[in-house]
Amino acid sequence: MSSSNNTGVSCHHINDTQLLDAVRQRFEQLLDDESTNKTHHFGGRFENIYPDKSRFPEMDQLSLFLLDLARQRLGTETDLQLGYWFNLMGPGHTTSLHTHEENDELLSGVCYLQVPENSGDIVFPVGENTQRLTPQTGDVYLFSPTLPHLVEKNRSSENRLSVAFNIGPRR
Repeated sequence: MSSSNNTGVSCHHINDTQLLDAVRQRFEQLLDDESTNKTHHFGGRFENIYPDKSRFPEMDQLSLFLLDLARQRLGTETDLQLGYWFNLMGPGHTTSLHTHEENDELLSGVCYLQVPENSGDIVFPVGENTQRLTPQTGDVYLFSPTLPHLVEKNRSSENRLSVAFNIGPRR
């Protein structure tokens, strides 16, 4: 399933719950591992969590799926690369307004691995075209790296887990 809206965000869904569960479970195993890098400490949490890719083979299949979506969205067969990080949002946590335009990204996105009810919408505030999306487990949103976005407060009593990514030309 795929759709697009007035902010240029395309919406997709992954139905392979075994893959999503395997990625989530491996993330949980590696979260406190000494090889896992954590950055952007705001509001009592690390916004970006980078597990050691060599210890995370479950991400290989998900990465291939996301790269295929990106090629379709970009209309190219170009060799692309994907860089990813995890966002673990506990109750009460938010993510402030930001963009992903740092290098030579062509596309950015987020894939939702665990989404409790009332755990916060992703919002793309673009003038009169502000788009608010309520993610579900398995949703994937693709958007321009220059598109500002934020994540509202997690009002649930559970953690929300997503993997964010940037896609650019292979170097």
